[in-house]
Amino acid sequence: MKKLGLLGKNIGYSFSRNYFTDKFKNEGVANVFVYENYDIDSIEKFPEILKNTPDLIGLNVTIPYKEAVIPFLDELSEDATQIGAVNTIKISENGTLIGHNTDYYGFVKSLKPLLQSHHKKALILGTGGAAKAIAFGLKKLDIEFVFVSREKKDNTISYNQLTKEIFNEYHIVINCTPLGTSPKTELFPDIPYDYFTPNHIAFDLIYNPEKTEFLKKAEIKKAVIKNGFDMLVFQAEKAWKIWN
Repeated sequence: MKKLGLLGKNIGYSFSRNYFTDKFKNEGVANVFVYENYDIDSIEKFPEILKNTPDLIGLNVTIPYKEAVIPFLDELSEDATQIGAVNTIKISENGTLIGHNTDYYGFVKSLKPLLQSHHKKALILGTGGAAKAIAFGLKKLDIEFVFVSREKKDNTISYNQLTKEIFNEYHIVINCTPLGTSPKTELFPDIPYDYFTPNHIAFDLIYNPEKTEFLKKAEIKKAVIKNGFDMLVFQAEKAWKIWN
């Protein structure tokens, strides 16, 4: 059996395992491929997985290891190098580990149909590996962006700097934090939701639950809302092409 899987922490809820298991059944390759979760509490345990799983040909990587996994890899694709984060690893026959990033691709394909002429600037909530991929995708779409984090730094403003003026200028707001993910569905980013308008897009990378508090609060103000499900499907299919 050729093995694929997801590398992450606390990933029992995983979209990927269900998605690929169904895909293998539907495409009649369930006797060739299997997809498993590799749930580790420290990235230092990654080499053990490689050693103990000789038939492993590829991995998806999720929070919190998209950046931490890079030192363990032999090569990075151009996109992954520019982004500084990896969500897909191809393991070649000689054991070489090549890091790719398909997150930005999935995001661009998912966001593009929603865009209108006034969507020229975006706020990215969070600064982790997922946020880096989103920033790369926005660059591809020629959309300006600024990161929002707890602390102000280069190209990053703090949450308490978010004003009505900023919302009037930045019409796309993307949640790249894990706030609101199941089971802690009551959580949400601390932003002024009253400033959302029908001109805004609220995009959440979270897909479980389907509608987070972040999306619900934006929807009350008639913003266009989108969760991360389609983005995951697009990035998963891209990863499948890389592995094969």
